[in-house]
Amino acid sequence: MAEPELYLFTGPELGEKNEAIAKLKTDARAKYGDIDEYSWYAGDTSVNDVVSQLLNESLFSSAVFIVLRNAELIKTASDIELIASWAKGSAGKPNTLVLVSDSNSIEKKLEACVPSSHKKIFWEMFENRKTQWVQDYFRKNGFAVSAEAIDAILEMIENNTESLKAECSRFFYCFEKGHVVSIEDVDKILSHNREEDAFTLFAAMADPSQSVQERLETSVGILQKIRLSRSNASRPAGIISGLTYCFRQLRTWHALHANHAVPADKDLRAAGFTSKKKITQYENASRVWNAGQTASIISLLTSTDMALRESGTSLEDVQLFRMLYAIVVKGGLYCATYEKQIC
Repeated sequence: MAEPELYLFTGPELGEKNEAIAKLKTDARAKYGDIDEYSWYAGDTSVNDVVSQLLNESLFSSAVFIVLRNAELIKTASDIELIASWAKGSAGKPNTLVLVSDSNSIEKKLEACVPSSHKKIFWEMFENRKTQWVQDYFRKNGFAVSAEAIDAILEMIENNTESLKAECSRFFYCFEKGHVVSIEDVDKILSHNREEDAFTLFAAMADPSQSVQERLETSVGILQKIRLSRSNASRPAGIISGLTYCFRQLRTWHALHANHAVPADKDLRAAGFTSKKKITQYENASRVWNAGQTASIISLLTSTDMALRESGTSLEDVQLFRMLYAIVVKGGLYCATYEKQIC
């Protein structure tokens, strides 16, 4: 029996996830010829518009291929019913919808619309895979890399192959093939040219070695750099999505350690805490925000996302900086009226 071309890719491993999406596109082109490709964010595009595009036949291509990111934001019954209705009537038809989320799961009713064979969670690499991956990536591109340099790279870069590829590729433009990348090279190429994103912002916000004022000043500086970069990472939807993922992970960390429990290594890995760096980061974050504050922050992020969609672009920076202040200084509580001047 034919199944709808509806897919669900979740989890934090961006590189393998994007490779899976690219393979679906290649398969669609081989099967249907020319396809119209779209990539949208659930926070910026209505589900009604997405489904309308899937239902409309293209005049110039034989199929439509849509990637809808931030799928964890699709929560209303009407939106889920729109996708479910399209999926029921699309079996055997060429148009494709790929739901993508950095979270490990989305709304259960939406997830139930996706054929089981079309779902996959892309987990972060285990600690024992990362060193070999970096070493192999440099070797495939004609370079060698020292053990100390690998350790430094892994300390600086998010634990997903998309980030690792992007950052490691910088060395290939700076040195001739055959060069052995040293820890001095890492400091020169990565430390001084590192791009900021929602994950580096979270790390700064969660640094328990700094005072609240210091964390706020550092975090504001990083947020300003992100916004000025004008990259995909600078979009409010991307910033909030990344922070939401981090605080949901922190919520999971608190749940695993509730009542002073000491979770087993396998439980930590299953929950996404697969590296020493990540475990240390969330252990530090748990000292900054308790379980109740974490829940408040997740609620604040959701309400800020909704407010940004309603207000348009004119107040984006104001709302983002107020959100940052509320998280760092007030533990997720909304700014009171008398605080608006400093928020």
